[in-house]
Amino acid sequence: MASSITQKNCMKKKYNLYKRKIVKELCFGKTLSALDLSTKIEKSLPFTTKILNELLTDEMIQESGLAHSTGGRRPLMYSMIPGKMYAVSVAMDQFITRIGLIDVQNYQILHSEKFNLTLPGNALAKDILIEHISSFISNLDISTDKIIGIGIGMPGFIDTAKGINHSFLQMEDISESLQSYLTTALDLPVFLDNDSSLIALTELKLGAVQNIKNSMVINLGWGVGLGLIINGELFRGNNGFAGEFSHIPLFENNKLCSCGKSGCLGTEASLLVVLAKAREALAAGRVSAIKEIPEDIEEASLNVFKAARAGDQLAVELLSDTAYNIGKGIAVLIHILNPEQIIISGRGAMAGNVLLPSIYQALNKYCIPSLAAYTEIMVSDFASQAELIGGAALIIENFDKQLFPQDLKVEVDLKKSF
Repeated sequence: MASSITQKNCMKKKYNLYKRKIVKELCFGKTLSALDLSTKIEKSLPFTTKILNELLTDEMIQESGLAHSTGGRRPLMYSMIPGKMYAVSVAMDQFITRIGLIDVQNYQILHSEKFNLTLPGNALAKDILIEHISSFISNLDISTDKIIGIGIGMPGFIDTAKGINHSFLQMEDISESLQSYLTTALDLPVFLDNDSSLIALTELKLGAVQNIKNSMVINLGWGVGLGLIINGELFRGNNGFAGEFSHIPLFENNKLCSCGKSGCLGTEASLLVVLAKAREALAAGRVSAIKEIPEDIEEASLNVFKAARAGDQLAVELLSDTAYNIGKGIAVLIHILNPEQIIISGRGAMAGNVLLPSIYQALNKYCIPSLAAYTEIMVSDFASQAELIGGAALIIENFDKQLFPQDLKVEVDLKKSF
């Protein structure tokens, strides 16, 4: 008897996971046919149709018309219903944290807030983070049953398999999982990843990389991060530390980097460098529409972007210098990885296409022309929202890998399903 119950529970769990696979595919695929979904989850069409009918009955999905004709019978298309599942996404950098509520049907940020949270040397950072996330969720006008998880992007060396950040928000016992600590404290599934990896995940699942095999996504912010997409998948390296673009040693400038070395790309190419040089230029009497650099670094960077888009010479010069140095780093990437595409994303992408001419100038100087000719450089449409959206994408990416506490109910004859 016990063996029969165990077998039934295993079948139920397996069925639920396939149900989640379909939900995951619809969240990323928008509208798909039963045949599309059957192929993606590698199960029979009748099995897939059974799950789709249950999801229709549960009012989780909807019929979305017929596909375009290809000569035969037009298949019925399915999509998620808005307002059924939400993700709480957290986008952290070293100084500012943003929290957002995102509908995973369309990845719209429905509500967000930000607060200053310095990570370096802050032993209280994780508890402050928990307090803000808890407050954010308690003030939402939706049932917490509809929140499927919390996705957090943060800077640092993050071991996603163990849920540990080796750089910030460290536990007293360094072997203890930060992910487990946050999951227990917040009473919701929590997933962690490096901020640059999440930005790349956004492009891979929802943006310009959806049909690209090999792409590099540069996160231009207070540092310069990198998300690598190789053979259509996010590449994290052996321990999840791949993509430390900011620490490529390119300069003999005797400038100390945060990593303890000198001459790293980040010492000459980041928004903090832009703001520091802007202050120096204004103090030296340079005429500019910027006028002053506020202490609030986010406000200061927005002022520089606005001035650059309006054609201010100083702002354009500063961003162009940073873009040129990034271009030197991109030349290294192209020589080693030969990507089809490189995307400039993150907060710095708000500068827009003003970055591109100097990047191409650097490539003309430092990159083999026959290699550079096959790599497209572009600026992301997601820009500063990429990491926040990526937090929601991270939850959906893991949606079929475990059963969440608020698992979908299953009332079927399981033996007939497999």
